Amino acid sequence: MLEQENEHVTTEGSPRWMGIAVVGLAILSAVGVGLAWNAGGHAHGAEQALAAQSKTFQATEDGISQRMAQAERTNAELQSEVNLVGDKLKLTEDQLANARSQVKESRADYNKKLTAVQSTLATKASADDVKALGTDVNGVKSDLDATKGNMEQLRGEHGELIARNHEELEQLKRTGERDYYEFTLTAKGQKEHVGQTMLEFRSASAKKHQYTIEMYVDDTRLEKKNRAVNEPIYFYSGGSRQPMELVVNQVTDKKISGYLSAPKAIAASASAKTN
Repeated sequence: MLEQENEHVTTEGSPRWMGIAVVGLAILSAVGVGLAWNAGGHAHGAEQALAAQSKTFQATEDGISQRMAQAERTNAELQSEVNLVGDKLKLTEDQLANARSQVKESRADYNKKLTAVQSTLATKASADDVKALGTDVNGVKSDLDATKGNMEQLRGEHGELIARNHEELEQLKRTGERDYYEFTLTAKGQKEHVGQTMLEFRSASAKKHQYTIEMYVDDTRLEKKNRAVNEPIYFYSGGSRQPMELVVNQVTDKKISGYLSAPKAIAASASAKTN
């Protein structure tokens, strides 16, 4: 009986241990499966992240490569432009050097010619000055001769000088030989006392340089028609043996100007009568 009990105990103990072992193995299997699944999920996520990073890195690398290529092209273009500018600057420097050399040569040549001209002028200065002075003297002499001739031509038939304008009349006044009365008539029919004579303006022609005037002398009316400019008109007044002289030296269609010349005796008599 005892042996049967032991065998019963032994037979009953063996299945319990095996069950525990089986359970433990199942648990371990489940844990291993869970760990494996979790590890697989992480590995898949890591793989996807790595793939995304790889794509980003590739894109970045492509962009950098493009930029480097563009930079190299730009650098090459800049280098070409720098070389071209350098060549032009070199050419300009050569041209500038040539221009400076030409200017220096021209200046030296000019200085030589200027020195030669100055020497020539210094040598001939005295002779030229004497010659010029002689020319000036001859010119002055010619002017004096012409003036003398003109003054002779401006003498009337009684030897009196005739003034052609106000300046020449002032010169005649300064001689003190006669008395002079200036007049201007500006309207046809206008009458004016000039000295002891009455003058009346009748007509004038600037184109022909002629005029017509009437004079009232000692109660006598005298008409002088178509007289020329600077042509003296002589008449006697007050019993004087020296003539009066009327000269018109400016004529327009509406105006005449001139002067009346009288001997000193007649002027004194006229002044006494007025007083």
